[in-house]
Amino acid sequence: MNFSTPTFALSLSKKFFSIGILALLAALSACGKKDESQTVGQKLDVVVSKTEQAALDAKARTESLMAKAGESMKSEVEKAKIVGKTTAESVTTNIEDSVITASVLSEFARDTEINAMKINVETKNGTVTLNGSAPSTASREKALTLAKSVKGVGSVDNKLVVAVN
Repeated sequence: MNFSTPTFALSLSKKFFSIGILALLAALSACGKKDESQTVGQKLDVVVSKTEQAALDAKARTESLMAKAGESMKSEVEKAKIVGKTTAESVTTNIEDSVITASVLSEFARDTEINAMKINVETKNGTVTLNGSAPSTASREKALTLAKSVKGVGSVDNKLVVAVN
């Protein structure tokens, strides 16, 4: 609910007016009773005074509720910002990790000593893990060097095993 719209203000004005009318009607019905000590003008003054007080009370309650609602909305907006930022950071990290994985696999595919089909590459938060087999110790080390050379790689966990022929 948007408390700052003209529609809300009009709705609020109608409520104040309705409260005033009800108070005026209640007071006028009391005027029908025979009380000879007050004149009609005095009775009307009492009704008007009570109506004004009821309107002021309603206004104060409404302002208090609106202030509470405003604070609640601010709190929810802040929570949404935090969730949005965390989600965006997570998505960005996942995209960056996917790009790193693809780049490492691309480097392996270009190299004639490394069989990219036998190496599983996983990346999490910039850390690359290599699993699978390498034909020799030299190709295992070359895979490590190639993976480290890719932009964005923070570290490499080389779990490649040298295949025994």
